[in-house]
Amino acid sequence: MKPFKQRLEYNLQFFARQKNALTSYFVAPIPENGEEPEWMELARWISSVTDDSDEGTEDMGYYDGDGTPETDVMSVKEAYSFEGTYDHTDPAMRFVASLKRNIGQARKIMMKKVESHGDTAIGRATVANIVASGGEATEYGAFSCLISFDRKPEVTENEPETAGIEA
Repeated sequence: MKPFKQRLEYNLQFFARQKNALTSYFVAPIPENGEEPEWMELARWISSVTDDSDEGTEDMGYYDGDGTPETDVMSVKEAYSFEGTYDHTDPAMRFVASLKRNIGQARKIMMKKVESHGDTAIGRATVANIVASGGEATEYGAFSCLISFDRKPEVTENEPETAGIEA
């Protein structure tokens, strides 16, 4: 029996890895009267962004199975922790830092995340755990915060490039 040979052609763009720095995060005050938000990119001197999303789950076993509990995700709170060096001349950092002494509704903002492949998530969010100073005497001032979407963000998906690919 003759061995089966198949030539596989791959479009390498679908295997490409992209650095985290190509994902963009923007913050803005909540606009009044239905105006568009005035977005400020939260990027300068930000060295780390961590997905700190929280999922509420519930486990339940059923008689129509073998009694092994199944996990249902009941809620998702999408959140991101930002860490870096504080720069008081950066508009986004100054905006976040200005919320430090506020509570309740005064901590509400608009947030936009643009993935490296183009998908965009936008929604109202809450800023918590704000740090805009402090650290060792020999270091630059610290910056960090946690920004959580208040509900599922509105997502606009980017159409993937499929030029030259046959089904």
